[in-house]
Amino acid sequence: MRPELETAAREQFSAVLTHDVDPTALDLDADMAGRYALTSLNKVLFLTELCESTQVDLAHFTEDELAEMRTLRDVTEALARHAGPVGN
Repeated sequence: MRPELETAAREQFSAVLTHDVDPTALDLDADMAGRYALTSLNKVLFLTELCESTQVDLAHFTEDELAEMRTLRDVTEALARHAGPVGN
């Protein structure tokens, strides 16, 4: 896994949660909806902001692929297939 993608995902995910969770305390393998009460609206906000910050076009993903992103690990692995260097 690319550390810069993991860091970006943790930060963006933490920012959309309705309760404060330190980004470093997030479990990469936890179900985002079940464990962190991520709503579908917040998932859209999270993925939109994450794709913008990592310069990955959200259009790379089908509706089914987005639905299958249940954990932060799922998200970072999906983004890694399309991301260039973060911060460029």
